[in-house]
Amino acid sequence: MSQASPSSASVAPGEHPLPSYLQADNPGPWGNYLQQVDRVIPHLGSLARWAETLKRPKRVLIVDVPIHMDNGTVAHFEGYRVQHNVSRGPGKGGVRFHQDVTLSEVMALSAWMSVKNAAVNVPYGGAKGGIRVDPKSCRAASSNA
Repeated sequence: MSQASPSSASVAPGEHPLPSYLQADNPGPWGNYLQQVDRVIPHLGSLARWAETLKRPKRVLIVDVPIHMDNGTVAHFEGYRVQHNVSRGPGKGGVRFHQDVTLSEVMALSAWMSVKNAAVNVPYGGAKGGIRVDPKSCRAASSNA
C-alpha cells in the first residue's frame, strides 16, 4: 500500500506541490512561473506530458560564499545555483548579485531561461545563480572571489 506524502495530500487537483525548501504561503517568483506553465498546458498538445517536468528544477545548490574583504575580515554570503533543465545541453544563465535575491527568484529565472533557449532553438538548458550581497556596499577589489 502506498502512502501519500504530507505535502502532496494537501494539494488541490491541478496544483503542483511546492518543494519543501520553499514557503507554501509565499512561493514568490517560482509560484508565478508555475502559474504560467499551468496556463499554457492546454495549448501544448502532445507535449503537455512534459509539463510536470517543467515544474521541477533538475538541481538546486545552496552555498556559503566566503569573501576576504579589504578591511581584513571574511564576510559570508548565501549563494544559489539552479539548473532547471539540462536536457537540451548545459545550463546557460548568469549570476544575480543582489541583497534581496531569493532561491524562489533564482529557480524562476533558471526556468524562464530554459523556456527562452528552447523557444529560439538554442542548444542549452536553463540555469541561474544568485548571491545575497549588496554589490554597492563592496569595493571593487573585494568583489572578486
